[in-house]
Amino acid sequence: MSIFEAIMLLCFGAAWPLSIYKSYTSRDNSGKSISFLYIILIGYIAGIIHKLFYNYDLVIYLYILNFLMVVTDIMLYYRNKGLSRT
Repeated sequence: MSIFEAIMLLCFGAAWPLSIYKSYTSRDNSGKSISFLYIILIGYIAGIIHKLFYNYDLVIYLYILNFLMVVTDIMLYYRNKGLSRT
C-alpha cells in the first residue's frame, strides 16, 4: 500500500463533506462548476480502474469513498439547479 497515495486521497477527500454539506443546506450552486466535478469524477474512476487492474490494495476504498462523495455533490448540484427554477 502506498502511504503517500492514501494521504493524498485523505486530503482531497477531506474537502468533500464540507462541499456536500454546503450544497445540501444552502440549496445553491454558487461557486460550483459541474464540469470541474465531472473532471474530478473521471480522475477517481481512473484511479479505481488502475487499482483493480494493476495495483489492487486497500487504497481503492479511499478512491471509492471520494468517488461516492463527488457523485453526491453532483446529485445535489442538479437538485439545487432544479430548485432555483421554481
